[in-house]
Amino acid sequence: MACYVSSNDNRLYVAVESSYGVIGAITDNHRFPAVRLEARQELELPDRRDKMGGRTFVGWPGGFFKRTNYEVTTFLAGWTDQTVEPGYGPLFQGALGSAVQIFNGGTVASIPAAGQLRFTAAHGLSVGQGVNCGGEIRFVAAIVDAQTVVLNAAFVKTPLAGAAAGKTATYKPASELPGVSVFDYWSPTTSVQRILTGAAVDRMRLSVNGDFHTFAFSGPAGDLLDSASFATGQGGLTSYPTEPAITEFNYALVPGNLGQAWFGVAPDQFFTVTSAEIILDNDVDLRSREFGATMPRCIVAGVRRVTADFRVFVETASSTQALYQSARQRSPVSAFLQMGQQSGQLCGVYLKSVVPEVPEFDDSETRLEWRFRGCRAQGAIDDEIFVAFG
Repeated sequence: MACYVSSNDNRLYVAVESSYGVIGAITDNHRFPAVRLEARQELELPDRRDKMGGRTFVGWPGGFFKRTNYEVTTFLAGWTDQTVEPGYGPLFQGALGSAVQIFNGGTVASIPAAGQLRFTAAHGLSVGQGVNCGGEIRFVAAIVDAQTVVLNAAFVKTPLAGAAAGKTATYKPASELPGVSVFDYWSPTTSVQRILTGAAVDRMRLSVNGDFHTFAFSGPAGDLLDSASFATGQGGLTSYPTEPAITEFNYALVPGNLGQAWFGVAPDQFFTVTSAEIILDNDVDLRSREFGATMPRCIVAGVRRVTADFRVFVETASSTQALYQSARQRSPVSAFLQMGQQSGQLCGVYLKSVVPEVPEFDDSETRLEWRFRGCRAQGAIDDEIFVAFG
């Protein structure tokens, strides 16, 4: 007897494409804890102005261009299998551009100065990479020597000599953006399965202090394939791919209230943040307007725009006053958010230079809040934002 398909019987996978629109193979490691995938495809249909001999519409010819858009939402979850990048890692690569950089960890030798970290052996780190130690994640702001780095902010719990620095996966900006394929599988297997191919991440949104830490990715895609109408050659495939063998999918979601926030020239930890959101806009367009094209051919990214919105309760602390003064003077500050508070469940977002906008005063509640909107990150070349997991 036919039954409805449960909306929970859904599994999403994502992979970076080797070339635009060509779907690669996936394994169970490409699965991520998705909340929702919204995908819409429609034809760009012009008005017919030819005389039809009556008032009846006689239809459109085939071959018009299809426009596809999507949004996928996921939560920060534990990075359980650290032999591979996090399952949603390809989405961050699609948003930022560079392939993942893995730091395999090391052993702490000493803290030469506040905000510095010295390892017992050569670290192999580069500026912008994440460092994970003692349930905290930080970013490399400068390299002192082969064994010593300067961090974007000091650890709250100073690591002792001999402490272990854990593994991290870091995503950095690049000039070019790869396409990603998002696989949408359902149970039972007779349901219609879908694949977004040539998906460009035009907009990435990271939100904290909700029920859970939330990541959302959206933009245009090249095509939306499905198992019911698949034809050989679509997505570079000869047959519709079957789902990898379903294995136990264990992960821990991270509550949205856990983490740290740091702002300022010499950043101070803020305990008064009530909400924060980092938004990356790639100003993406697909190469799809040339004569003879029926499908997009590549991703064209414009000027990257990274902004921060956040709200804080107002205190008389010097760090709070300094943040307001920076906004009035339009002086850049650094902004850093750590999501989570234990190794294996950490995500860090680092904006090294942000110009805060003068905040709005919200006195609608019992305590005064400042609301900072559209604070734009800046940099030199491809260094406005770094994202790392640990």
